[in-house]
Amino acid sequence: GPMLPQQQGPRQAQAAGSGVIINAEGYIVTNNHVVKDADEVEVALYDGRIYAATIVGTDPDTDIAVIKIEEKELPFLSFVKDSNKAKVGEWVLAVGNPFNLNSTVTAGIISAKRRSINILDRNTDQGSTAIESFIQTDAAINPGNSGGALVNLQGGLLGINTAIASPTGSYSGYGFAVPANIASKVVEDLIEF
Repeated sequence: GPMLPQQQGPRQAQAAGSGVIINAEGYIVTNNHVVKDADEVEVALYDGRIYAATIVGTDPDTDIAVIKIEEKELPFLSFVKDSNKAKVGEWVLAVGNPFNLNSTVTAGIISAKRRSINILDRNTDQGSTAIESFIQTDAAINPGNSGGALVNLQGGLLGINTAIASPTGSYSGYGFAVPANIASKVVEDLIEF
């Protein structure tokens, strides 16, 4: 019969996303959907340094994951004390790497708070466990911004950009972020347990 080409083994898929360094010891927050199926994770810092990262923990219900690189004295962003204090109309910046464009910053305002958009489809036997209480912003958030920082004008980490509501998958007016109050609690738990 015809000679069949040798299978090259499983195809490797690559996904890119953004992350936020949250302490000097190399802990980084990103989205669960960015790293969930990864065999290996690589982190490229804004200055070009590249590290292998380990996955510390993931939480599909909030789409939050924590990864870690081995480095000390890194610059980092701290979560704001209370993201509920953020006001609709307040200016925010979204930082990330959309379309692999390194460290892109977009500006906008908080368009709504405590928004539920049913994107985290986690239908378990007990019903959906997804926590949906997003900060909605009109700062442009595109694919690749997932896991990036939503910061206020004081430079505080207000949320972790997670999803866009868009028919095309690209920016169509609104982006969503997991608020710091939820994200910081999930991160603490993932690091501790």
